[in-house]
Amino acid sequence: MTTLIPLPRKVLAASLTFLLGAGACTTAQAAGLMTPASGALPKLEIRQHHVDVTVEDGYAVTTVEQEFFNPHSTALEAIYSFPVPEQAAVGEFTYWIDGVPVTGEILEKARAREVYEQEKAQGRETALTEKDAYRSFDSSVYPVRAQSAVKIRLVYLQPVHVDMGIGRYVYPLEEGGVDEQKLAFWTYQEEVSGSFSFDFNLRSSYPVDGLRLPQHSQAAVTQQGPGEWQASLANGSATVDEEGVAAAAAGAAHRLDEDIVVYWRHQQGLPGSVDMVTHKPPGSERGTFMMTLTPGDDLKPVTAGRDWVFVLDISGSMQGKYHSLVEGIKGGLNKLHPDDRFRIVLFNSSTRELTPGFVAATPKEIQRYMVALENVQPGSGTNLYAGLDKGIRGLDADRPSALVLVTDGVANVGVTEKKDFLELLEQHDVRLFTFVMGNSANRPLLDGMTAISNGFAMSISNGDDIVGRLVQVGEKLSHEAYRDIDVRVDGVKVRDLSPANISSLYRGQQLILMGHYWGDGPADVTIRGKVGAENREYKTRFDFPARSERNPEIERLWAYASIEDLQARMDYLGADADSEQAVVDLAMEYGLVTDYTSMVVVREDVFKQLGMDRKNATRVALEQQARQHRAANSVQNNRADSQQPAFNSPRATPSGGGAMGPWSLLMLLPLLLAGRRRRS
Repeated sequence: MTTLIPLPRKVLAASLTFLLGAGACTTAQAAGLMTPASGALPKLEIRQHHVDVTVEDGYAVTTVEQEFFNPHSTALEAIYSFPVPEQAAVGEFTYWIDGVPVTGEILEKARAREVYEQEKAQGRETALTEKDAYRSFDSSVYPVRAQSAVKIRLVYLQPVHVDMGIGRYVYPLEEGGVDEQKLAFWTYQEEVSGSFSFDFNLRSSYPVDGLRLPQHSQAAVTQQGPGEWQASLANGSATVDEEGVAAAAAGAAHRLDEDIVVYWRHQQGLPGSVDMVTHKPPGSERGTFMMTLTPGDDLKPVTAGRDWVFVLDISGSMQGKYHSLVEGIKGGLNKLHPDDRFRIVLFNSSTRELTPGFVAATPKEIQRYMVALENVQPGSGTNLYAGLDKGIRGLDADRPSALVLVTDGVANVGVTEKKDFLELLEQHDVRLFTFVMGNSANRPLLDGMTAISNGFAMSISNGDDIVGRLVQVGEKLSHEAYRDIDVRVDGVKVRDLSPANISSLYRGQQLILMGHYWGDGPADVTIRGKVGAENREYKTRFDFPARSERNPEIERLWAYASIEDLQARMDYLGADADSEQAVVDLAMEYGLVTDYTSMVVVREDVFKQLGMDRKNATRVALEQQARQHRAANSVQNNRADSQQPAFNSPRATPSGGGAMGPWSLLMLLPLLLAGRRRRS
């Protein structure tokens, strides 16, 4: 198996994109029940919202159970909107009918909506989960009868990366506010009137020396073992009065307008490694694997001075988030080397430069332009293309450069087509590094630009430590990087790899590679790449199992990653019927909600009348059984190369050098947030 990215670069140019999912107004939008803004219909209540997260074996399983209550005298429809989590594959949507949980099945999007509306018209119980492009998952439930409640469950899966020894999980609740038409039509009921809980379980075979929720100091955090930690949040248990109305027994009603961010830190000195989890049921010739490469720290520092170009979005969508932007830029500027230079470009509907070209990164110049930046008032539209083009054209080809693009990625003025952005990056010798902040951002656009420019992407929530994440980026840009990566497996047949193309790999990053395999037994794995003009090669040997039933979820993870590859190709080359059908086929086979498919729930007898096989219900039952089995047993060591290590040095961790690393900076987050709120 071979995956190559032959993209030599003259200029080490970086572009850090903070996706600030800013709304059209200063008040944060939240996940919640949607009601038409006209006020024509009465509001429902979110009586309960319970979240259970388990991070294990390189991926997270998030289970969300909610109960909606109708305090009125008329049956109503509940429509719940939830920001799309990063790389999340929704595989289960369950609706309780007559007290019995009924799991949904996948249909093409138009057909699923048709079935839902037909059942709704007949007054029968039905539910539907759709994906609104990159923005949100919207779940509709009918009917919520008068003075009654309904219960639903949503389960999604996503791979989890560890960067510079620090793991991160985000439960997204702040709606990004990037769809102005949607915000104009709907209002959100975002309070949980009864009980709210969030339970996080970390099970790692590698020792973890700390876990924290920096925005939620009230969380109860306990350590169960070297790699086993738990964290929990709750507003108290709910009680029900004589009229059936839920009330919180303790604590105020919980609002769904603030992301929950969890960090954990691996013990320092852990070896570079190759980890692998597989699924190959009895009697199957084909298995699925997820291989995680964590290189050793053998990338040398870059000692030459660099140029930093900050291209900052000051459009109206940045209102309410602009002070966060300034804090992040200030932290980044203060980390620059004395030999570095910086330049600041501002854009909304038009573009202008705040600095007269490049200026030296001295404390005096940094202070001067930070004062000017703080006095900028965001407004108008977003000409993302013009801002990016102006920043790229100002690069000095004789110096290593970093282009720092700060935007929500939702272009609405001038050039807006994704293909035009990709062509712009192809025309220039520049790498794009996306720093994604906020929810409902245009990830397909910015991830596409990242991939084609051979850069990397980082996500950040409003609840994150902006400066700490900048330090992580600085650690990458201050060191060499791997490029032209080629991974080969010999001895076992492997196919259907995702990602289809592997970008450069930077210091502290992991590479997660998924695919199918046939056969079993020992295989030779060779990882080749270049660092500058030097060729690097790493080898190991380990077994692919003949039977493996512990992690059936990775089949869905592989399918979703393959769908993302197909979508990226369509975005660049244009959509065609064959590619769209390929997405539908994968989604139908593996039970996934996508841009082309939705998950619908009807009564069991209606499933039979419609001739719908209960394939997804069967898959869900298998995954639930596997999760119960894992929870009842000890954590599994998934390191595949322990007998023949691929890497000879420990994993990368923040180098320090007198500056605080990301983990230490998390200590400052409450102070940062307090200052941010005062300014707001």
